[in-house]
Amino acid sequence: MSVTYTVKVEDSRPESGKKPSAGPVYRCIYAKDGLLDLPDGMHSPWEFFSESVKRNPNNRMLGRRQTTDSKQAGPYVWITYQEAYDAALRIGSAMRNQGVSPGDRCGIYGSNCPEWIITMEACNCQAVTYVPLYDTLSANAVEFIVNHAEVAIAFVQENKLPAILSCLPACCSYLKTIVSFANVSSIQKKEAEELGVSLFSWKEFSELGSLDCELPQKQKTDICTIMYTSGTTGEPKGVILTNKAIMTEVLSIDQLIEITDKACSEEDTYFSFLPLAHVYDQIMETYFIKRGSSIGFWQGDVRYLMDDVQELKPTAFCAVPRVYDRIYTGIVNKIASGGLIRNKLFQYAYNYKLRNMENGFPQDKASPLLDKLVFDKVRQALGGKVRLMLSGAAPLPRHVEEFLRVSCCSNLSQGYGLTESCGGCFTSLANVMSMIGTVGVPITTIEARLESVPEMGYDALSSVPRGEICLRGNTLFSGYYKRQDLTDEVVIDGWFHTGDIGELQSDGSMKIIDRKKNIFKLSQGEYVAVENIENKYSRCPLVASIWVYGNSFESFLVAVVVPERKALEDWGIENGEATDFKSLCENPKARKYILNELNSTGQKHHLRGFELLKAVYLEPNPFDMERDLVTPTFKLKRPQLLKYYKDRIDELYSEGKGAKV
Repeated sequence: MSVTYTVKVEDSRPESGKKPSAGPVYRCIYAKDGLLDLPDGMHSPWEFFSESVKRNPNNRMLGRRQTTDSKQAGPYVWITYQEAYDAALRIGSAMRNQGVSPGDRCGIYGSNCPEWIITMEACNCQAVTYVPLYDTLSANAVEFIVNHAEVAIAFVQENKLPAILSCLPACCSYLKTIVSFANVSSIQKKEAEELGVSLFSWKEFSELGSLDCELPQKQKTDICTIMYTSGTTGEPKGVILTNKAIMTEVLSIDQLIEITDKACSEEDTYFSFLPLAHVYDQIMETYFIKRGSSIGFWQGDVRYLMDDVQELKPTAFCAVPRVYDRIYTGIVNKIASGGLIRNKLFQYAYNYKLRNMENGFPQDKASPLLDKLVFDKVRQALGGKVRLMLSGAAPLPRHVEEFLRVSCCSNLSQGYGLTESCGGCFTSLANVMSMIGTVGVPITTIEARLESVPEMGYDALSSVPRGEICLRGNTLFSGYYKRQDLTDEVVIDGWFHTGDIGELQSDGSMKIIDRKKNIFKLSQGEYVAVENIENKYSRCPLVASIWVYGNSFESFLVAVVVPERKALEDWGIENGEATDFKSLCENPKARKYILNELNSTGQKHHLRGFELLKAVYLEPNPFDMERDLVTPTFKLKRPQLLKYYKDRIDELYSEGKGAKV
């Protein structure tokens, strides 16, 4: 008998008038008697921090690697909970002395570091709303957010000072104070002062504050943060998250980890490298602060990411699928190069442990001896101490999830969430193998239902329910800042419409299968759900990234493809073609080969005739943020891709029309 991990709390709704039908409302089994809510007497995330300080004032809290004389990164150097607390009080007091009042907005602009967290906690202690600025945003977006949110003070990473100073002339009507995470030059001070803005080093600003300042009263309804989503279209939207939403989200994570795994404590260490400007990492770091754990920051350079992991030896690791994919590839290649006997031994151990896990054994009891003899070496790839891994922001390939669950001697949970849901709203459960390939069940603060999308053929009432994921509960956003019109588009009858298409599984878990917005009609009237198609083409081993394009004036699809470098170079060697990557991307034979392989993959995965590709352009450079082609979480920015590749797309359509069908 299959186990289900959700409970039905409301019946389905038939189609009526303009409203499509909707499936039943479900909750997680751990919330069957009611959704988790914020207990009385709790008002601000500042309480999580200050309670941890009281419990463990001398525990190490925030760590970073110091560069040695030889320019090499040395060991982690730590500040304690008490030291971080005192620093936050001083910064908060200095903000008040500069005329920043509770409810005012404070910008934070820079990559993850101790100063980021101290600034966030300084805002929490003074009931100031913090507004993260993406480390990867262009100057125009920073300018837009500073003006839109009326940011009065900004804390800025030293190497981002030129970017913020360059947009000052357009935003100094609100922004009156800038504080560097480190130092400032006299030239930069002068540049700011000429525009009526005060510029301080971190040390100078800290000295303006004191430890005995009076803290304002805080309410759970206060706006904790306005978090601007990068968005794949249009201007960034400011997502309003209250103290209550953030605290309740953290309490739900706490509850679920305690029930399904082992609660984190001051013994745990979290590796911070996902952008703090995103809700995913910010919520996780707030959780680890609540638990009194240590947070070690990466150096900020992806080339040294794994070196930082080896030095820190974290017990908890959160990443996006792209990072897990790289870890998986590195481990698999290492195993393959170990020789036939080692390979066979690993495969035997893997299959044995997988079978036991599928039969209900918890990960740590499925094969303790093989964990020591075989899998401990895999575990060393993440420093040797990781016991908790989380994945979010995009779907994790099934084979990667299974491999890491079996071989890393750690629980791995895949989740799903949005800025509007204050981070994770679904999570797979530790040791439930049926949830591999899904995003799991609603967290304990949220209830969910599917709503039919007739124009895409998704029916929430069918035997395999599919439709748009809609959410209701205690950890949703309070609207888009100054954009009630956009809020009303997505919050209908109390339900937040995510725009993501889900498929409900028999165990109650959800699988993300499509995106509602990325749908267009071809000239012959056929609807195309482009993300679903891209996901299927992405299974072709020759493809690193793909952007599929079509419009209602054309009858077929074309694509820009970033090939897998090694696979294409191997093809070049086998076929006697030039083997440098750029030349191969321009080679008509290589383009034809990849087009045929993509369409072969598409047919294997049951794509219809009009969903197959007529022409492709091979791009040697990965889609990147520098050219504004992807968001910071690597989602494709379709309007920008079209603008950038407009001439190529026109050429592909000319080529496709000339090709024989």
